[in-house]
Order: sequence, then structure tokens, then C-alpha cells
Amino acid sequence: MAYNILIIDDSPTMRTILVKTLGMAEIEIGELYEAGNGQEALDIMDGNWIDIAFADINMPVMNGIEMVNKMAENGQIKTIPVVVISTEGSKTRLQGLMDKGVKGFLRKPISPELFKSVVDKVLAECVSGKS
Repeated sequence: MAYNILIIDDSPTMRTILVKTLGMAEIEIGELYEAGNGQEALDIMDGNWIDIAFADINMPVMNGIEMVNKMAENGQIKTIPVVVISTEGSKTRLQGLMDKGVKGFLRKPISPELFKSVVDKVLAECVSGKS
């Protein structure tokens, strides 16, 4: 099954790396969307079907935490699973994000195997209704 994927990171280089890692992980991509910050991501989510979003935490304009908070307020997009991808990973911050609905966390740099494992887990939970 092919998935519509949104990658949110202010670094074009990191977005390219994540796209390549998705390919190496053999994750089938239907439509691929990219955003440079949380506000761009919200605009994309409002007008497109997204199966899973991968978001950095630290970005200009609107960071990943602010984006997740805005998603929680919007009935149409609050169910989109978000996996945070960041170099930052304090347990307190991660727990706060999970409490707000974030479905997973990947620490940069990411191996294709770990990427696939987290994607499979998150999407399986969403399909089975455990989200």
C-alpha cells in the first residue's frame, strides 16, 4: 500500500535525506509533500489527505510543538499521525508530545530499518484503531 507522506523540516537537505531514507526503507510513497515549518504543514494538511507526517521540533515561523498543538484543535487533521524526528530528545519533552498525540519519535540520524519499523508500527496502530 502506498502512503501519502508529509515531511516537515526547515532544512531542505534534511528533507532530501528523509526522502532517500524512506526509499531505502522500502516504504511505498503515494504522494509526497514537504513543508519548511509547521504553518506550511498545516496548510498542506488542510487541503490534502496525509497518512503520516514526520516533523522536526525546532523550526522558524511555527515549530513542531506549536504545530501539534494546532492540529489537536482542528477536527479534520487531529487524527493524522505525527512522528517527531529530531536531534533533541529529552524525556520530559517527548512525554509532553506523546500526551498531545504524537505517535512516535526518531532521533537523527535515522537508519532505514528503524524508519520502517516506526512507520509500520504507527500505521498499524492507526489502522487497528489503537491511536
